Amino acid sequence: MKYLHLIWAALFRRKTRTILTLLSIIMAFLLFGMLDAVRISFAEAGQSANGAERLQTGARLSFIQTLPKSLTEKIAAVPGVKDVAFANWFGGAYQDPHNQVFTFAVSDNYLDVYPEVIVSAEDRKAFADDLNGILAGEMLIKKYGWKIGDTIPLQSQIFPNQEGSKNWSFKLVGVMSSKDGRAFQSGMIILHWKKFDETTPYNQGEVGWYVSRVTDVNQADRIARDIDALSANSDHETKTQTEQAATRNWIKQMADIGLIVTSIMGAVFFTLVLLTGNTMMQAVRERTNELAVLKTMGFSNHKVLGLVLGESVLLLLLGGAIGLALVSVIGAALPAMSGGMINNTHVGISSWVVGIALATGIGLLIGALPATRAMRINIVDALAGR
Repeated sequence: MKYLHLIWAALFRRKTRTILTLLSIIMAFLLFGMLDAVRISFAEAGQSANGAERLQTGARLSFIQTLPKSLTEKIAAVPGVKDVAFANWFGGAYQDPHNQVFTFAVSDNYLDVYPEVIVSAEDRKAFADDLNGILAGEMLIKKYGWKIGDTIPLQSQIFPNQEGSKNWSFKLVGVMSSKDGRAFQSGMIILHWKKFDETTPYNQGEVGWYVSRVTDVNQADRIARDIDALSANSDHETKTQTEQAATRNWIKQMADIGLIVTSIMGAVFFTLVLLTGNTMMQAVRERTNELAVLKTMGFSNHKVLGLVLGESVLLLLLGGAIGLALVSVIGAALPAMSGGMINNTHVGISSWVVGIALATGIGLLIGALPATRAMRINIVDALAGR
């Protein structure tokens, strides 16, 4: 801290170059923070107190394989199972195929197994009374400006209706919100499974997956084994997992989020090392005479080494801190943009620790070579311009 004013003055000796380099560092750490929020959100998917009480049962071979509806009563009879609901993937898009909307066709008691989802008694009754009605998450309603009573056209990329068209039309009868702001349903649509099953010729009494709510989470493993035993050695063998495990497996079948994030950040930080390294090398070359004067005034080789390393680390720490701080501000738009899939948009302690460690490490790495060269400067040669 004794020489901080000297390091600061050297860092902003060329203000334009330093500011442009600083902006590059800020953008790199902003991207790091945003991607880390995405990674954590997917890692925490299904991880909640209510989620711990739920088990998901799907086909053992593939999540796209359906199961017979007759399993409903059998699963409900398993000791320790409180409620059983089921759902099918609909694959909806609103107005444009690019406007993907998570849409499920669900059983009448689907909301009973999700106590964290809030639906008013009036909206729930309207949904129960209208087979063509749908419930939409509050995020979707705000995003598209829907109102109760609106006719919502949805396009299914998978299932045609009874006319052979993949264009469906539903009536919005209610809103789903979340008690804790983390429920996935606040960014999706649910419709009646009965309507879906009767309308499309491709389902015929099949179920995509089951959701069971257990009475005791400590018995979840035993209950999962008992559920899977119901269809053992059949043509529809099942795999029952906790909600968190099932969600992670579903995400991994679409993409390895961790690998994608790591690859992108690796490329970003590699480019950052080259950019900031070049900046530091140029800055030291321009100050050869000044560094020689410092040595003449009594600064040791190690002090000169520390000054240059401090300049490099300070540059990275400054940009990194600003970038990470901006994540919570800009990240506020992520939940709406992701349809509720990404809820964790703040930078937690672990992200700050990793970010600061990365900034410090990169600062030391890029400062090592110019700092070593500065330390080895010969006073006579430097002052003579050689």
